[in-house]
Amino acid sequence: MSVEQEFKKITTRSIIELKQKNIKISALTAYDYLIAKILDRAGIDLILVGDSLGNVFQGKDTTLSVTLDNMIYHTQSVTKGVKRAMVITDMPFMSFQNTVQEAFMNAGRIMKETNAGGVKLEGGKRIAEAIKKITEAGIPVMGHLGLTPQSIHQFGGYLPRGKNEKEANIILEDAKILEEAGAFALILEKIPASLAKQITESISIPTIGIGAGPYCDGQILVVYDMLGLIEDFHPRFVRQYENFSKDAENAFKKYISDVQAQKFPNETESY
Repeated sequence: MSVEQEFKKITTRSIIELKQKNIKISALTAYDYLIAKILDRAGIDLILVGDSLGNVFQGKDTTLSVTLDNMIYHTQSVTKGVKRAMVITDMPFMSFQNTVQEAFMNAGRIMKETNAGGVKLEGGKRIAEAIKKITEAGIPVMGHLGLTPQSIHQFGGYLPRGKNEKEANIILEDAKILEEAGAFALILEKIPASLAKQITESISIPTIGIGAGPYCDGQILVVYDMLGLIEDFHPRFVRQYENFSKDAENAFKKYISDVQAQKFPNETESY
């Protein structure tokens, strides 16, 4: 890979071309400048500033209390650390469900204030008109089907979706509707691998899975999950690549010990 190719900015066109070339799309979440900078340097294709920040950054039980201002603030931090990857921002609960015009205006505010590359909306047919209006204004939209955390109280928990034929058919139809409305890609969360495969083969836009099996056009995880920083949440679809929680705890203990033993700071660390 040439230097020019390595640092070529990822766009909606780039993401769609990866599907066409059968090259898997890599995506992770980020909520701050430092993690975003490292992800970008590592070569990640897409960074999602997820409303999951309500869970992993704010310590909330759900994403429902996350505000539009929260999302804008964190996206501003993330985009400052990114040169190559595409940055997508979640539109939080009640920022797009009320009216098409409100969704349109809120999406525009995100784009104007954050330097993001697009927005993500949860839901199917009911938000198709909002997606259509937003994309017609030139704002890229990513859809999100399957388990949609903003509807968690309606679902009654973080259970897999699309396991019965009726629900699977609705998700498949919603995927086609969102593509028709103008979405450039779809997140498929916690659905059977066979259904994800069917959807991926039925639409021309990329699918990015989380708990949706290996047949999607790409994969996404919450960065704190795969780094082992989340200690009390271990869904089967998360592969833990490091155990940063334990590493950080050990580092903190060493620091405390050195301070108490007067080993830090030493002479070379003092002015």
